Amino acid sequence: MMYLWLLLGFVFLVKGADLFVDGCSSIAKTLRVPSIIIGLTIVAFGTSAPEASVSIMASLSGNNDIAISNVIGSNLFNSLAVIGVCGVVLPMKIQGGLLKKEMPFSILVTGLLLLFCMFSIGGGKGVLQIGRLEGLVLLLLFAGFLYMQIKSALKTRTIRPEEENIGKKLSPVRSVVYAVLGIAMIIIGGELVVDSASEIAAAFGMSQTLIGLTIVAIGTSLPELVTSVVASTKGENDLAMGNVIGSNIFNILLILGASAAISPMTISMESIYDGAVLLVMSILLFFLAKKGEEISRKEAVLLLVLYGGYTAYIIMR
Repeated sequence: MMYLWLLLGFVFLVKGADLFVDGCSSIAKTLRVPSIIIGLTIVAFGTSAPEASVSIMASLSGNNDIAISNVIGSNLFNSLAVIGVCGVVLPMKIQGGLLKKEMPFSILVTGLLLLFCMFSIGGGKGVLQIGRLEGLVLLLLFAGFLYMQIKSALKTRTIRPEEENIGKKLSPVRSVVYAVLGIAMIIIGGELVVDSASEIAAAFGMSQTLIGLTIVAIGTSLPELVTSVVASTKGENDLAMGNVIGSNIFNILLILGASAAISPMTISMESIYDGAVLLVMSILLFFLAKKGEEISRKEAVLLLVLYGGYTAYIIMR
């Protein structure tokens, strides 16, 4: 039965991503907003829903120590695996604006998170902890990021000529229905895949820790993966790249910010190491994207190899 649920979950993920990308692409055309802006906001927010659900619910129950590892793991998966798979499917052209603003901002907030992890001692007796003050700082930065995206959307109410013939042009109501139905199917599909895969893995003798570090961490990032890959196959590279960078920013500023504001998070040394790896990988992705303003297939394969190496490391440590 678990295999049937696993299969159904993947069907929901793929079809949901198809509807979600078509809906969001059409919304962008209707509002005459570039796809990159939609990718950085609506799509990024939608595909970050699983991480938000896991982390914020854990905070409400006062048990959010895993929230930071969930976010760091998801951001590494987005930066290496999602971009890697998309780049293998179709080399990704990178917009100049993304290289000048959002990608450096993503690196900046990752560095800030690492500093908070290393120097925030709020748990007593030298315990490293991201407290409510740091959470509020992250939320304020998120509000500023969202304001800048809305301001940019209102300022650039134009569609590039090459975007005009990409994707379907739907009616406004149908566009919204597609987007809402799509993200609902993605979230349900992700939960089905995570739950069924975890049970199957446990039946084969895998430990809960290993399942959590691999299946659950990847499972909460499945929306970003399927949405970005489907967007790439439809020629919506801006939507795909915007989704990844936007999701990474959302995960740190909104999800960790809200989680820490609700209940302070204790930081482990493993989280600091993983945060440092995420910062280095974010900088590497920026330089790869800046070189030739695209992610080539060779560079995409490199990102996938790096993610494979990171996964092997967390399994063995």
